Amino acid sequence: MNITEKILARASGKDKLEPGDVVFADVDKVMLHDVSGPGVIKTFEKLEKDGVVKVDKLFDPSMVWVAEDHFVPSAEKISAENISKLSKFTSKFGIKKHFKYGLGQYGICHTLSHEEGLVSPGELYIGGDSHTNTTGALGAFACGLGHTDVAYVLLNGNLWFKVPETLYFKINGKLPEHVMAKDLILKIIGDITTEGGAGYAMQFGGSGISDMSVESRLTLTNMTTEAGAKNGIIEPDQKVFDYLAERGVTEYDAVYDDDGAQYEKTYEYDASELEPLVAKPFSPQNVSVVQETTGIEIDKSYIGSCTGAKYEDLEAVAKILKGRKVKVRTEVVPAAISIYKKAAENGLDKIFLDAGAVIGAPTCGACCGAHMGVLAKDEVCVSTTNRNFPGRMGHIDSKTYLTSPLVAAASAVTGKLTDPRAVSYTHLRAHETREDRGCRGVGGKKKGGGGGGG
Repeated sequence: MNITEKILARASGKDKLEPGDVVFADVDKVMLHDVSGPGVIKTFEKLEKDGVVKVDKLFDPSMVWVAEDHFVPSAEKISAENISKLSKFTSKFGIKKHFKYGLGQYGICHTLSHEEGLVSPGELYIGGDSHTNTTGALGAFACGLGHTDVAYVLLNGNLWFKVPETLYFKINGKLPEHVMAKDLILKIIGDITTEGGAGYAMQFGGSGISDMSVESRLTLTNMTTEAGAKNGIIEPDQKVFDYLAERGVTEYDAVYDDDGAQYEKTYEYDASELEPLVAKPFSPQNVSVVQETTGIEIDKSYIGSCTGAKYEDLEAVAKILKGRKVKVRTEVVPAAISIYKKAAENGLDKIFLDAGAVIGAPTCGACCGAHMGVLAKDEVCVSTTNRNFPGRMGHIDSKTYLTSPLVAAASAVTGKLTDPRAVSYTHLRAHETREDRGCRGVGGKKKGGGGGGG
């Protein structure tokens, strides 16, 4: 069995599973936010009103965590009321992990899941948001579900799952210094289309993945959602274990492919051959090489979201903005307060402000076209987010180009879509974190930390 099949097998008490099998599996972690939470609350209210079940307790409040991210800071009354509903809900049911806006650490739900070490390798994690896939980069089965399914899990602790076929993406080589994980996943989506992963597990492996930081891997699994995948997943290695240990997580049961694990199809890429890419309006599959589309004038550069505002992303942006001035409206929105603080401690905030950019509070607002920087009619935006269908970031007649943080930063300083190689190599020295220095050459099969299971 492969890693996705093994996690589902263990969660359902089965010795062996095959694609297409349907099982009831125990869920380890559940996430709600200020959009999905009120929907679940309404489901509970309807269940009680219809006499289906008395909702007076959850299966296990400790497995649940709540984020305030999409509509904070609240821009209108409904959003404010939803935040109030969440507080009453978590208080009523004894949910302790509630990350509240304006009270210390909070941020985008898919960022908190790894920043706070809320999900571990080998776990089955579900969330009330489509980009829950993100956390599969830690070696967990992570997928998004609707309100009714999430409500069922909260009451019963389990849910039925159909075991997906797996598409395996073998990444060889090392990304060039001007290319990021966002470019790689755009390349993949451009090749297989936004329907190419529909219902599948998308698994990533190979020497190129081993070379990547944990934060880069999270970008890949995040955007498996844009290919329609059920989940995205990567086998955990020592980099993952070190990343979690820094967040106080050392106990888990990691899972790995069996020898001879089967996949529906295998795709192979040489990371070293990639160039900076862009997904043009109005689809993540509408991919072109940036060099072939340069010169498109923009009104805004947006550097934010669960896809493009991790610390690594902000550092890449700072290397281009340092000592320069932006020519268009530029917003930098760290994905969590912990990332914001780290950026401030290391002087990145000063670089952004000196360049003329605005730094915003962690929120999904502009990414989903809700508030905090929506686009007007005919405006053009270069964005580190994950979707660009009509109206995604504002007016239906606006346009969003999806790029890496490097491309977004280069475009901000020129005022038009720009390949980062055309700006300067001075600020593009490869970022090497402590985890990278300590884990060079670690393969995806290495057991460590609390791993060794499976």
